[in-house]
Amino acid sequence: MRVEHRHRALRVRGVPVICCALVVLASAAFATAAYADSSNVVPGNGAFPTFEARSLDGTNNNLIHPNLGAAGDQYDRVGPAAYGDGISSQRTGPNARYVSNRIFNDVGQNIFSERNVSQWGWVWGQFIDHTLGLANGGTEDDNISTNNNDPLETFRNDRGFIAMTRDAAAPGTGTSRFNPRQQTNTTSSFISAFQVYGPTVAREEWLRDGPVDGNLGNNAATLMLPGGYLPTGNARGNPATAPTMTLDGFITGNPGAAAEAGDVRANENMALTTMQTLFAREHNRIVGLLPNTLTSQQKFEIARRVVGAEEQFITYTEFLPDVGVNLPAYTGYHPGVNPEEDTEFATVGYRAHSMIHGEFEVEGTTSTWSQATLNQLQHLGVEINVDGSDVELTVPLNAAFFNPSLVPLIGEGPLLDAFGDEPEYNNDEQIDNTLRSLLFRVPSPTTGDPSQCFSDPIVADAAGCFQQLQDLGAIDLQRGRDHGIPTYNALRAEYGLPPKNSFTAITGESSDALPAGSTIDTPSILDFVSLKDLNGNPVPIGAKDGAVQGTRRSTLASRLKAIYGNVNNVDAFVGTFSEPHVNGSELGETNRAIWTHQFIETRDGDRFFYLNDPVLPQIQAKFGITYRHTLEQIINLNSNAGVNAGADVFFAGQG
Repeated sequence: MRVEHRHRALRVRGVPVICCALVVLASAAFATAAYADSSNVVPGNGAFPTFEARSLDGTNNNLIHPNLGAAGDQYDRVGPAAYGDGISSQRTGPNARYVSNRIFNDVGQNIFSERNVSQWGWVWGQFIDHTLGLANGGTEDDNISTNNNDPLETFRNDRGFIAMTRDAAAPGTGTSRFNPRQQTNTTSSFISAFQVYGPTVAREEWLRDGPVDGNLGNNAATLMLPGGYLPTGNARGNPATAPTMTLDGFITGNPGAAAEAGDVRANENMALTTMQTLFAREHNRIVGLLPNTLTSQQKFEIARRVVGAEEQFITYTEFLPDVGVNLPAYTGYHPGVNPEEDTEFATVGYRAHSMIHGEFEVEGTTSTWSQATLNQLQHLGVEINVDGSDVELTVPLNAAFFNPSLVPLIGEGPLLDAFGDEPEYNNDEQIDNTLRSLLFRVPSPTTGDPSQCFSDPIVADAAGCFQQLQDLGAIDLQRGRDHGIPTYNALRAEYGLPPKNSFTAITGESSDALPAGSTIDTPSILDFVSLKDLNGNPVPIGAKDGAVQGTRRSTLASRLKAIYGNVNNVDAFVGTFSEPHVNGSELGETNRAIWTHQFIETRDGDRFFYLNDPVLPQIQAKFGITYRHTLEQIINLNSNAGVNAGADVFFAGQG
């Protein structure tokens, strides 16, 4: 089904704005008039003319409404907020962990992308997510209760709950039905390389080579990359003066060990840290191509402009088409389009955590890593397999969380190779048990044998490695309620899609009846009874690799029916990920509509979008530097990864 998209009337803090000729004239006049924010002007010289830099925080992108899409503005909404009281309280529904145990639980069986999309699918998706949005977290407890006596609970939780807090209400919201609770986006809503450079001049200055004294004029144009890797918090001495980074897992309470980057989440997992490193290297590569007749600030801003355009180019010409999102042709910048990230996209559609693979397999030889390095890696939870001169590293997902030291130890090139070697998990309702139960946890000090704590979540739990549950799937479900997201069918209506009138209509299955003699609390309903590979051939039950389709003893529709009773009660997050994929896409019908809507508005509402930016052709004409690089080309330009020329790294095995 083709999803029609029409731009909504722009609203700024709830007030509709007419997209009149005056707006268009103002935008055109700006090209030759004085700049709206003189601090964003990069003075010219004989080597390159004066130009306007994109602001770090997204302000002044829209000249009529300077804060539109800027960091600190509210998320937009496609439809009205759906709170329990119409103001701010959450809708009621089944317990999120109870749902997770019955819907998101993969029982350790890997199911891979049926289109052979590589791990680059989720890696790039998360990298771009970290330039588009980050909600302002709050302090209001919203813990999810757990039940150790649940027959389908296989993980230990001594606390009795999954820790969670509600995102903070945007100032002045949540006062009445006419002014319901909204949330604040702490990043800009543009694909702008925000995650590389950060939102403030202070963070930028710390990340750049040169002194930190409040004067960008004496900084080099390059980003600080000691040994070719991101600086850590102690790179300038006192980590207390370094930019704040999110700390968890292995680096809890140790800011000096954290990798520093523009986005606070750069340490969240090994793949993300690798991506941050890649684009910091790309910035420095571009700086190295520029002549010394330019000032350091000119070089820095030219490189930043190109890096931002590269991220856009890869997103719109590789990532989106390869995951099956095909947008209408670009028709130019529309100042009446609201580019702010929609809360429906941020809390439902783009939470594709089921794509995330449970491990990384990195290949090398005995000359790639020294024995001392292999010993360090093994201590950090990496499995080592040596076969003659061949070495394979297996990095379990929970060893990769908040463990930035893995990146320089393993190496940028081998990691970038690894992301394209294997397919990602299928983007369905199932979530890997590491994310679904052990998120960001590290072994307890009382664990007898920490080596058992990384290979398999169920084995780790039995070994007493972890005494707390942290379920990303349950949190995703609950986050939708926190943000006032409507139920599944109501969400579909927001995007012009018809309701689903039965549970089988949601899932595409033929039955919504549980197996005879079973209830929703019978553990065997989750058993897999058959698996198939890309060619439709049988795969043995329990196989680690190869399966792209799995049949369980119970249908997904039967479990949804037993949990929700009425199809109109299904939570949006649960329903959207329970849909079969649209042909040729990694997404179901609803999520594809959500992605389509958001990426059109992110593109069309960005004055600096690469196809609308007059500075990029000037850079190419003057210096021969282009933004038109595939991800494969950027990888090869900045690492020793052996990616094949012309490869589309978003499909497994092409690199």
